[in-house]
Amino acid sequence: MARTPTVPDRPPCRLYLITPPSIPDLDAFAATLDQALAAGDVAALQIRLKPADDAAIRAAVEVLAPIARRHDVAVLLNDRPDLAKATGCDGVHIGQEDGSLAEARRILGPDAMIGVTCHDDRDLAWDAAEGGADYVAFGAFYPTDTKETVHRPPLDLLTVWQETVEVPCVAIGGITVDNAAEVARAGADFIAISAGVWKHPKGAAFAVAAFNLLVNP
Repeated sequence: MARTPTVPDRPPCRLYLITPPSIPDLDAFAATLDQALAAGDVAALQIRLKPADDAAIRAAVEVLAPIARRHDVAVLLNDRPDLAKATGCDGVHIGQEDGSLAEARRILGPDAMIGVTCHDDRDLAWDAAEGGADYVAFGAFYPTDTKETVHRPPLDLLTVWQETVEVPCVAIGGITVDNAAEVARAGADFIAISAGVWKHPKGAAFAVAAFNLLVNP
């Protein structure tokens, strides 16, 4: 009789913050970020500025990365493995149209953290996992104004992935304090949040603390 593969027990779900697409006042946002990261556990910060030129991205990394690292939070850059390498980020997150995983790994080396957007497609996620991605991202699970989305995966995609694959999965898209708990229960290893923190009516620090209570009660 064939043995059913087993996946080791996973650690608790953690937050993965994504910056707003535009940061008009970098110093003010830096102060907000510092307060937010002090309010509860956060695994990673993805710096995602769109549209932005290289100078703006470099400036954001220069200001925000030291704050993240002071709180033991990994720093990833969106889309650009070349700039991630040049600015000393811990890794990069790439979409399906942002170049290959193999090229990103070649640029950043074996120790960098590389995540891949896989939308609602388990086959894309399998390919990424087999290709050496450190995590795969599924979404958007809910409507979001942060970016235009066309994919809407079911929550049980997270459950199936959690039960069968060791590579961690990130849930993204429209996640708020109202729905975070069900996403965590479905099997997300990380919950990626942008507007749900930065636009929370009680502030980003309150939101981070609230998310932590919800995903790991």
